[in-house]
Amino acid sequence: MKKLLLAGAIVLVLLAAVVQWGWPPTPAPSEPGADQGATSVVDSDADFARAFADRAGDLELEGHGVVSKLLADDTDGDRHQRFIVRLDSGQTLLVAHNIDIAPRIDALRVGDAVSFKGEYEWNAQGGILHWTHHDPTGSHVAGWIEHDGRTYQ
Repeated sequence: MKKLLLAGAIVLVLLAAVVQWGWPPTPAPSEPGADQGATSVVDSDADFARAFADRAGDLELEGHGVVSKLLADDTDGDRHQRFIVRLDSGQTLLVAHNIDIAPRIDALRVGDAVSFKGEYEWNAQGGILHWTHHDPTGSHVAGWIEHDGRTYQ
């Protein structure tokens, strides 16, 4: 019984280390100037998990997942196409893609793979990803969504 408890404690410590420091290590920004106006650029489920655990916001995140649910557009203010993405880790993200600035992803379906870059904001359901588009004023890091070989920004 003591060996089982010790093994469980070791697993928890290792998991906490992965969440705290991330694995693999955070890559360099994906474009020149990508770190301007953002806390960091990350590209792995471990970094999303860390951002969620830290209740972080204002983070430029980059990753990929599978669409698990399509939601109605948010039409209050700027219009946003909304959908839920499930990461390989199981964490979910609400993607709010501004369709007043970027093109709508008309062919998007549940089960489709997407890659994305945008600004992460914490919420209790896993987080929200927005700024998945270019910035017409040039003052914010550009985001994007890739679906079926096409980039939307």
